[in-house]
Amino acid sequence: MSAAEPAAGDLAGRAAIVTGAGSGIGRATAVAFARAGADVLGVGRRAEALADTARLHPGITAFPADLREEDAAESVVGAAVERWGRVDVLVNNAGATAPMPLAEVTASRVADLMGLNVTAPSLLARAALEHLRASRGAIVNVSSTYGHRPMPGAAHYAASKAALEQLTRSWALELAPHRIRVNAVAPGPTESEALAAAGLPDDAIERIKSDEADRIPLGRRGEPVEVAAWILRLADAHTAWLTGQILTVDGGLELT
Repeated sequence: MSAAEPAAGDLAGRAAIVTGAGSGIGRATAVAFARAGADVLGVGRRAEALADTARLHPGITAFPADLREEDAAESVVGAAVERWGRVDVLVNNAGATAPMPLAEVTASRVADLMGLNVTAPSLLARAALEHLRASRGAIVNVSSTYGHRPMPGAAHYAASKAALEQLTRSWALELAPHRIRVNAVAPGPTESEALAAAGLPDDAIERIKSDEADRIPLGRRGEPVEVAAWILRLADAHTAWLTGQILTVDGGLELT
């Protein structure tokens, strides 16, 4: 069995919330958790994309929500509890990539970025806390190689991921007495719709992808399933003594 092929039943009877489940790493994670036996609430803003994800496995339930809206966190957690009576795993994957050179910084752009990448995971964790205590569950945050590596031209994106990594470490200590584990995966450049969602034109996207692949020691961008495999492992019983860690999955990029 490869790392990308979870054992059936690894998460049987568990309920997981996966944000950003409409594409990329989030979609691959929702499918990986469902194949491992979990009931998965796939959360995202795009109802059609979530429906496509849900069609990939009967264990996935689509729940459209904009995590930046007031009371969104309570609605998401409430939906999982209403369906399954519990929350065992929270995967904070939803996030935005925002190229933002210093000369183009505005208060609203920074607030929007931090709202999705930092505030939303915080509010979801708070809303799920009571249920995670009851289940001795796990939180897995999705950071980035650039959470601990400079990113000229997108410093605020990097800063938002650095904040998420520090939340991971701090929550791990804060929640350890409740036997809640908190870890993070920090992917490198991975095939997804993030660059298009950032509003970049097709030629710029292809140039960025090519440049990224050239900089990665293993010579290519990652695939979502390769990241999802590690998110799954940080949530299941195989890593029950691991907390407060940031696992970088980036083909060696952070070493350069």
